[in-house]
Amino acid sequence: MSDHEIVDSSFTAVINAPIEKVDIPKWCFTLPEDEYQRCSPAHIAAGFTTAPDGRRMSINVETIGGSLMVQHYVETLGEKDHLILESVSDIVTPTGRTTIHVLWELSVKRIDDQTCEFTNHVRSRATEEFKAFLDRQGIPFDVFRAQRQPMSIAHNKGETPLFAASIERAALRN
Repeated sequence: MSDHEIVDSSFTAVINAPIEKVDIPKWCFTLPEDEYQRCSPAHIAAGFTTAPDGRRMSINVETIGGSLMVQHYVETLGEKDHLILESVSDIVTPTGRTTIHVLWELSVKRIDDQTCEFTNHVRSRATEEFKAFLDRQGIPFDVFRAQRQPMSIAHNKGETPLFAASIERAALRN
């Protein structure tokens, strides 16, 4: 774990659809807001737009551990079976607003002709702004990290099978 890493969390779930029908970027960048909300009770809103450089961007709003997060996920890799998104995400807490860096990686690999394994991998790390935010409050980074990890891991664990089910529904519509 790096000095700035907050969480590195990965979970898998089975998708009951042939891998040839799965298109993760298409799913991500056309995901209706109500479908996003069904993937976790912490999900508030979702939409998509483009970054200033023209790359696709998914905007997600959720709460984790009592903090509102606005994630500005920019596509850095977009293949049908592998999507990597990066965000400098806004976090709104009772003590103010700051940012963290989040890397969200979604992938599938073939199990057999009718199923594939979905992996939802989320890594977050502190920005310099975030470290200064903690310092101003006298909160040691290791203490914050120890408190944040269980909430973030539980969130990822809960949303992974629901994301897989949503991707499966989209694949079977294709």
